[in-house]
Amino acid sequence: MKICIFGAGAIGGYMGAKLAQAGADVSLVARGAHLAAIKDKGLTLIEESKEPVTAKVRASADPAELGEQDYVIVTLKAHSVPPAVAAMRPLIGDRTTIVSGVNGVPWWYFHKIGGPLEGTRLQTVDPGNVQWDGFGPDRVLGCVVYPAAEVSTPGTIRHIEGNRFSLGEPDGSKSERAAALSQVLQAAGLKAPVKPRLRDEIWVKLWGNLSFNPISALTHATLDVLCTDPGTRGVARRMMIEAQEIAEKLGVSFPIDVERRIDGGAAVGAHRTSMLQDLDAGRPMEIDALVGAVQELGRITATPTPVIDMMLALVTQRARVAGLY
Repeated sequence: MKICIFGAGAIGGYMGAKLAQAGADVSLVARGAHLAAIKDKGLTLIEESKEPVTAKVRASADPAELGEQDYVIVTLKAHSVPPAVAAMRPLIGDRTTIVSGVNGVPWWYFHKIGGPLEGTRLQTVDPGNVQWDGFGPDRVLGCVVYPAAEVSTPGTIRHIEGNRFSLGEPDGSKSERAAALSQVLQAAGLKAPVKPRLRDEIWVKLWGNLSFNPISALTHATLDVLCTDPGTRGVARRMMIEAQEIAEKLGVSFPIDVERRIDGGAAVGAHRTSMLQDLDAGRPMEIDALVGAVQELGRITATPTPVIDMMLALVTQRARVAGLY
């Protein structure tokens, strides 16, 4: 089984390092100083209470050097995927599966969902239908990414917490391709359950990303603060309630309530959300997939989203002022 991780930054690098250590046939698409360090010295993974481990792994900035793959695991940020679709073509053969390990509402959300919205395209996450037409939705296997990691220095990944990558077919079936990938990931020491209702997990994670990320980018507050301060907690609650109404219209079942989800965010502690980290680092902010797509789903389901609309306008303007949108 040949696996290529496209976008081997923190999360992709963590998965790639674990697979390489387990002897899997894995390759990475990376760039810049990170790629140079991987090619020169290997990919190093630092895990808590363990000695750093360095693995030699094939890496390139040019997918054509890596050839056709059985699985292409996409771990880019959502706004970076459409411009990269054409570059991925050398990796894709007749039987290649695209594993969408991207935060937010996935571009394939309405593929095989059934009902009147079947096949609906989401322009906030797939403008011009680039992924839908370029990959083809039948290739896609969904993935909800839970680990936290960072590129501490070029070629070195520091794992912070979590090791679960939930997998799921858009139609909820337990396919051979999902089971095969799950086995390889588990052999590498990762949790990789195959879920019949992956969209439920997408929304539980999205609940936090939708609300905590823009609030933190606007206030610079860490999770422990914004989840316990009555004012910011109240804003997050309102955003989550609006999102829950949308999701339930789409058939989603939430295993926990809003208050427990916010308490879970507070329990993470003084964590800076990814959107705040991107703002501080001068990187494009992941607004459309995390917030804009929920607004789009609100329009599709005829659900008012006044608080989400307000927060989207504010964080988008903040990003524009910083030159990051």
